[in-house]
Amino acid sequence: METNMSTVYNPKEIEEKLYSHWESKGYFRPEINPKGDPYTIIMPPPNITGQLHLGHAFDGTLQDILIRWKRMEGYAALWLPGTDHASIATEVKVVEKIKNEEGLSKEDIGREEFLSRAWDWAGDYKKRITDQFKKLGASCDWSRERFTMDEGCSEAVKEAFIKLYDKGLIYRGNRIINWCPDCKTALSDAEVEYSEKEGHFWHIRYQIKDSNEFLVVATTRPETMLGDSGVAVHPLDERYKHLIGKTVILPLMDREIPIVGDNYVDMEFGTGVVKMTPAHDPNDFEVGLRHNLKQIRVMNDDATMNELAGKYQGQDRMEARHRIVEDLQTLGNLVEIEKHDHNVGACYRCDTIVEPIISRQWFVDMKPLADPAIEVVKNGTTRFIPDRFNKIYYNWMENVRDWCISRQLWWGHRIPAYYCDECGEVMVAKKQPDTCSKCNSNSITQDEDVLDTWFSSGLWPFSTLGWPDKTEDLKKYYPTDVLVTAYDIIFFWVARMIFSGVEHTGETPFKDVYIHGLIRDSQGRKMSKSLGNGIDPLEVIDQYGSDALRFTIITGNAAGNDIRWSDDKVISNRNFANKIWNASRFVMMNIDENTLEQECIALDNLQNADKWIISRLNNIVTEVTDNMSKYELGIAAQKLYDFIWNEFCDWYIELVKSRLYKDTDKEYDKVAAQYTLAFVLKNVLKLLHPFMPFITEEIYTNLVNEETIMNAKWPIYMEELNFATEENEIELIMNTIKTIRNIRAEMNVIPSRKAEILITTQDKETENIILKGKEYIMSLANATNVKAVEKFEIPENVVSGVINGGEIFIPMSDLIDREKEIERLTKEKNNLEKEVERVTKKLSNKGFVGKAPENIIKQEQDKKEKYEKMLNNVMEMLTKHK
Repeated sequence: METNMSTVYNPKEIEEKLYSHWESKGYFRPEINPKGDPYTIIMPPPNITGQLHLGHAFDGTLQDILIRWKRMEGYAALWLPGTDHASIATEVKVVEKIKNEEGLSKEDIGREEFLSRAWDWAGDYKKRITDQFKKLGASCDWSRERFTMDEGCSEAVKEAFIKLYDKGLIYRGNRIINWCPDCKTALSDAEVEYSEKEGHFWHIRYQIKDSNEFLVVATTRPETMLGDSGVAVHPLDERYKHLIGKTVILPLMDREIPIVGDNYVDMEFGTGVVKMTPAHDPNDFEVGLRHNLKQIRVMNDDATMNELAGKYQGQDRMEARHRIVEDLQTLGNLVEIEKHDHNVGACYRCDTIVEPIISRQWFVDMKPLADPAIEVVKNGTTRFIPDRFNKIYYNWMENVRDWCISRQLWWGHRIPAYYCDECGEVMVAKKQPDTCSKCNSNSITQDEDVLDTWFSSGLWPFSTLGWPDKTEDLKKYYPTDVLVTAYDIIFFWVARMIFSGVEHTGETPFKDVYIHGLIRDSQGRKMSKSLGNGIDPLEVIDQYGSDALRFTIITGNAAGNDIRWSDDKVISNRNFANKIWNASRFVMMNIDENTLEQECIALDNLQNADKWIISRLNNIVTEVTDNMSKYELGIAAQKLYDFIWNEFCDWYIELVKSRLYKDTDKEYDKVAAQYTLAFVLKNVLKLLHPFMPFITEEIYTNLVNEETIMNAKWPIYMEELNFATEENEIELIMNTIKTIRNIRAEMNVIPSRKAEILITTQDKETENIILKGKEYIMSLANATNVKAVEKFEIPENVVSGVINGGEIFIPMSDLIDREKEIERLTKEKNNLEKEVERVTKKLSNKGFVGKAPENIIKQEQDKKEKYEKMLNNVMEMLTKHK
């Protein structure tokens, strides 16, 4: 059979060509399987702030493997792609660009012009991200691509906001939020990154009014004491309960503030006295509400001290801290400075230390939304894989605080709230009302803020399918089947999608949440710009091809675990691609067109080697499919690698070469070998396709008369192809060949030197199997002959090896050093003695024997018997040589 495949595999020559072909033919659309059941994956949308990194490549590869597999199984498989507008991150980038290029601020150019620039940025980066995913081979349905700020998603955001507002679940009020003084916006918990930093506890003395007594409080943020409006103790604390209701004088401010009793205070921690700063601490805020304490905010939005900070007004918070500590020391109110390491929150985008601060913002009341979202995970409607992440999900959801959803930004979904300039009436609507609903004034102003990015991202699984409209896509493809994402931000986002889906659609948005780890460098470090250890996936693709990259990041991976990047591994997988290519060319050059047209062949015409590889393929089909259904994609990939490289290429192809090349009276021997080669290659390409789509497509379409492998039927297990007996026989022959090769290698026998192989066996069946495979042994183990002999017929000067059920002897007295042979046998004897000792101890362990199933105990007993026989044989050979 002629092949158009080049002699050398060059991924650059085929990848772009194949992807364009796939896309032009509409193979990525679920409509190619019109009768199939729906299977849906919604892509976690990358931020439009830069190009894809290795983490995106990992995430995208996992999704593509699943969608390609399900497409081949006959599902109407939809992988819907898209990107996220990423309010803060994108606004920061656009602001930087304007500043660097024009020396202007966003205020200088105005909101309308700034948004125009942001949309230009979005357009450029959406295209860049799309092109990069295509390089990776992502089989997304690009005709359905979405953006979190496109018209449909914007309508969904407004619908969701209004619905929650009308139910009383969205409100506007003054509460403690995370504030970034640099970005000058509120942040959600998910946008704050915590790290342990060295710090201090400053112990400060507060004098009780009209008394010589003092209370000592400790704080990590002395600059906030200027906003103290109370001091709290536990109401049952014998040391202080007599002071409840009295007041202290706030140092530096000379303000009289009350002492309150509250169960929040831990009597065992520190002095058991806590300063209350309701405007600058979330816990103090709650205590303050219970005791009607004043909310005194002493900082501006840029973290400088304001007019309520007295003489420290205008100072930066850190400068004020330094001055306040100095002044407390001068006044004699500073008792002690204690070193204290603690977690400090920073803005995830600019790394500025976040300030907890009271601010008037929009919030979502989370408790009514969290409870049903917890229930769908507890009852198994949504599963986390691996399930150890359930606990983290529950912990976050059960302790969730009201969600601050407003951001002081321009880029994003503007809050659909409108205010009457005359009477202050608040109106929530999809578009600006013409007149006030209360006073009929036409002086209406929209809220300046935008919504937290996570608000629109939380709607992503159903807004992308057309919600709130009842579209055909929403009806068919929702709920989705699986969400694939990393664990680093998962719970902040997944939780929002689950409670949003349950609230707005009445259904959980996905059945499974497959959580993967992060890709780290070879030393296990997180990849970052500062370390200079990042890997550009596009550079890897350019050098080694997309398939090699994909296979590298999937093999060795287990759900939820981090993996390490290795250059050696990607080179190895490039070599794997070359191995597949060369083996496929060999097959195509040694079969004819008629072979490919045969749907099946008479099983009686197959030789044992044919039945062995077909049976092994049959088992691999079952194992790989089972692994994939359990999201064990890395295990499935490794099994395919081992089968293709070791069993198919290194063994079966070598075993059948003589049948392909030599003339034989049994012509069907050659035909059977050709059929088997084609059958195994076709099916193994199908199994490998989700992992390595480009090379499998190129080979498959050269091998068979089909346009694409993408909609080829996924292989299934067939009982009639289970040849357990032949598997055992061929594996015995393979082990015999391996043993001979090992002996020759240990003795440094040159490859051209051939020798006669003598065998002795413990039973006639083993002897017959080996003699039946005589030609294979002669061909692959450089033997002149294979002969069964009795023990007494073995010559004096031999090299020997033990196989299961027998021994091998090679007359090599003129090729080896007798002392080396004794040394080798002694080493083998020591190893076997260790194995016998290990198994004996295990079987003597009452705990093991008492708890292990009978079949496991039987396996260990069989092992012991086998090792003891092998040891006896080795001892006999040693005695003979000595």
